Amino acid sequence: MAAIVLASNVLVQFLFGQWLTWGAFTYPLAFLVTDLMNRLYGPQAARKIVFAGFLVGVLCSLIGTQITLQGDGYTYPAVTLRVAIGSGVAFLTAQLLDVSIFDRLRDRRWWAAPLASSLVGSSVDTALFFTIAFSGALSAIEPGNDVSWAGELLPLLGVGPIVPLWVSLGVADWMVKLVLALVALVPFRLIVARARGAQAACPRN
Repeated sequence: MAAIVLASNVLVQFLFGQWLTWGAFTYPLAFLVTDLMNRLYGPQAARKIVFAGFLVGVLCSLIGTQITLQGDGYTYPAVTLRVAIGSGVAFLTAQLLDVSIFDRLRDRRWWAAPLASSLVGSSVDTALFFTIAFSGALSAIEPGNDVSWAGELLPLLGVGPIVPLWVSLGVADWMVKLVLALVALVPFRLIVARARGAQAACPRN
C-alpha cells in the first residue's frame, strides 16, 4: 500500500498524453488492496492497512519533497509538499470511506461492495487530491511551488467549457479510475476465490 501511494505521488506529476497523469494508472490499486483485505479479514484489518499505508506513504512522500531531480535544464522536488498533503488527505478520507461502504454492502452480490466502494472512494479521492495539489486558490499551502501551469484555462478535455487545466486532469484521472474499478473486479474475484480455497484446505485447529 505504501509503495502504491509513494509511486502515485511521484507519477501524478508527469503527464501521459495531454490530459492524464501516470498516477492515474497506479493509484486505483490501493482500492483493490483495501477491498481484498476487507473481504478476507474484515473492516478492522482493512483500516489497519489504510492507516499503515497512510503513515508510511506520507512519510516517504515528505522525504521525497527533500529530494531534488533534474530535467530539461531545471531542478524540481521528487514530490512537492502540496502533492504530499493532497495525497495524504485524499487517501485517508477516500480509503476509510471505501472501507465503510464495502462493509455495509458485503452481504450483497460479490461485485456490489468492491464496485460501489471503489467508485465512491475514487470520486472523493480525485476531487480532494487535485483541488489541494493544484488549485490556484490554495497556493498558500506551498507559496514557493509554482502551479500556474495547472491553472491554464483550456476547454475541458479539449472539447468542453473553459476550465483550469487541473480540472481536466482530474476529470480524466477520475474516468480512468472508474474504468479500472470495473477491471479490478476480475483480480478481486480470482484472488478472493484462491485465498478462500487455501483457507479451506488448511483449516485452523
